[in-house]
Amino acid sequence: MAEETQYTRKFRKELMAGLSSLVLLAVLARAGREMYGYEIAKAVKAEGEGGLIFKQGAIYPVLRSLNALGLLESRVEASAFGPPRRYYNITDEGRKALAEWQFAWRDMREFVDDALKAGIAPGGTGNEYRPTA
Repeated sequence: MAEETQYTRKFRKELMAGLSSLVLLAVLARAGREMYGYEIAKAVKAEGEGGLIFKQGAIYPVLRSLNALGLLESRVEASAFGPPRRYYNITDEGRKALAEWQFAWRDMREFVDDALKAGIAPGGTGNEYRPTA
């Protein structure tokens, strides 16, 4: 299989900029409890069937941003092992945003799927290129 081009890497990065917020809110909402950053990263990886589609370090700026928007609340707690941990929990406003974003995602996904289906060349499946991770 061919290696991803710089264009594909850029495209993935731009997609993840918005989708990471949606994924992190969903993980925290589903957990139903507060979680610290590394724990959230592990949950994201587990839900993604073993493949983390964005780097663990990229999670922290997104968590801070969601916190600043009031979609998450956080608190810091001393840790017996290592530095203090910041725990995050989704707020009521975060749950509202999650519901809106889930609808927006479904709407956008359907739109993109329809556009891609319309653009498949005759005889093609649209699945000819599958890069390896």
